[in-house]
Amino acid sequence: MQNKQFEKALALYDKDTPDRWKNIAKVVGDKSAEEVKKHYEILLEDLRRIESGSVPIPKYKSTASSNNIIDEEHRLLKYLNQKL
Repeated sequence: MQNKQFEKALALYDKDTPDRWKNIAKVVGDKSAEEVKKHYEILLEDLRRIESGSVPIPKYKSTASSNNIIDEEHRLLKYLNQKL
């Protein structure tokens, strides 16, 4: 799944949007509404596990590239947490 497109679509179509999952699926382009919704549910479950301490935060080798990835992952997790 194209993560950037998925993230933008989540921001565009919030939980109160009629046909939210169909609209997000159109933006993503290669997934059905059910697949998009399932992907979102998996991300929320991952977020819950991370926040509860059930999943240890991995140790990344520090490079500019890995720091950018970590920042992007944290931004997405924060965004998803706000949507709960």
